[in-house]
Amino acid sequence: MTARAVAFACLIAGVAPVLTAPPAQAQSCEEFWYRRNSLYRQAGYCFRTARAIQTFGNAGCQYDSEADVPLSARQRAAIARIAQEERDLGCPR
Repeated sequence: MTARAVAFACLIAGVAPVLTAPPAQAQSCEEFWYRRNSLYRQAGYCFRTARAIQTFGNAGCQYDSEADVPLSARQRAAIARIAQEERDLGCPR
């Protein structure tokens, strides 16, 4: 059932729809986050957030600034596409 159909059904039933991200979106946001940060990790980025450090660690990291991470044009384009997908889905950053 689509979000629009759920909202319509709730309207008909006289109840307020629950406005949370559907599981597929949450999974996609997590996947995009992981893919984007995996590219940074492979290139030696030193993470700052607890979530990223717990997921990827900082052993052997070399770059404190994302701008300093030596990424190819292709990798930067992939990161830009992933970030756009995250924005389109309304993923938290």
